[in-house]
Amino acid sequence: MAQERFDAIVVGAGPAGNAAALTLAKGGLKVLQIERGEYPGAKNVQGAILYADALEKLIPDFRDDAPLERHVIEQRIWMMDDTSHTGMHYRSDDFNEERPNRYTILRSQFDRWFSSKVREAGAILLCETTVTELLKDSRDRVIGVLTDRHGGPILADVVVLSEGVNGLVGQRSGLRDELKPKTVALAVKETHFLPQEVLENRFNLTGDAGVVIEAMGTITQGMTGTAFLYTNRESLSVGIGCMVADLAAAGVTPYSLLDRFKRHPSIAPLIAGSEVKEYAAHLIPEGGYNAMPEIFGDGWVVAGDAAHLVNSVHREGSNLAMTSGRIAAETIVWLKRRREPCTKEYLAEYHRRLEASFVLKDMKKYRKIPDVLHNNPQLLSLYPRLLSNAAQAFFRVDGQDKKTKETQILKSLRKQRGIGGLIGDAMKMARAWR
Repeated sequence: MAQERFDAIVVGAGPAGNAAALTLAKGGLKVLQIERGEYPGAKNVQGAILYADALEKLIPDFRDDAPLERHVIEQRIWMMDDTSHTGMHYRSDDFNEERPNRYTILRSQFDRWFSSKVREAGAILLCETTVTELLKDSRDRVIGVLTDRHGGPILADVVVLSEGVNGLVGQRSGLRDELKPKTVALAVKETHFLPQEVLENRFNLTGDAGVVIEAMGTITQGMTGTAFLYTNRESLSVGIGCMVADLAAAGVTPYSLLDRFKRHPSIAPLIAGSEVKEYAAHLIPEGGYNAMPEIFGDGWVVAGDAAHLVNSVHREGSNLAMTSGRIAAETIVWLKRRREPCTKEYLAEYHRRLEASFVLKDMKKYRKIPDVLHNNPQLLSLYPRLLSNAAQAFFRVDGQDKKTKETQILKSLRKQRGIGGLIGDAMKMARAWR
């Protein structure tokens, strides 16, 4: 192995790494993919959302044999206080289309399937191997990797770092700084098993249709974070996550938040009688565009979570990972065909292509949101209570006229936040959203 040279080495076998390795192999390049787990997906037990558009660009017929759980026909977005939720609910039979747009998946099964397609395309996969650092020449250009295996360095013209949010290889090699607690969330997830018939009756589902619930509010105790519940075929994926800096400052454990979320009156009936068989915790890069590290240099590019490519506002990650991995690989294939070197000057094309895609357009659009939420805790603590109080007052039928109720609701809003505060908060969110 030490004497063999590859056109490209891909570090990691998650969505970004598999997308990159598949595209490189299909482009005719000699590719080595290195994964530290026993097999791709071995470190993942959690459920996730798969966005079909990103995968179709890589494997158009993926629906034929991919391990998909349910296609999503219903989206619920909840703003929760301690005893209730106020939400938006969208369900459409249009999502029961021939080629559905979103699916729930179990990452362990899906990553393993995805990897099989990479190997079918001709890439070489090396598992249970950790890349310890990048190998550089005298000009500080990356020319390969060092691993924890015997046999010396492995050489390549370019290295694709899709190693996940921790980015340890990049850190050890001096390409990026250590993670900052205010830019990453720690999420905990459980898989709750239920008989398929019970699950479908509980969520009013038939066939392979599914529901996604995403929630925020007092469930995170004033910290920046969100929770979720996804329906799988015979299980529910339930989880919650908050920024690491907030958890440390509050002295709150993620599992205590998850336990509290599961006991919420809006959630408890949905998971009642389920059996918990899997639990996992992992970091999610949620610092947004401003937290992104350098994503290209002499002989290297970064994709997926390692590049902090997560749209936390819309809870999108796998599509950004697969798209960035694909674009990184397409750039490398393009350079190879032009006989151009994989230097920083030429790999800048990767960044230009990302900017032309939805990936960096969306990341830039919401670049201010993380700081606004972090610096204004009332948005996820006070406002859920205000919304709940207003809804409850308005929907109670107790002999009081509606105009008086409206006056009391407005008076309560002014008292608890003030006109200036309400207008200020609205303007902060509007400016950040733009």
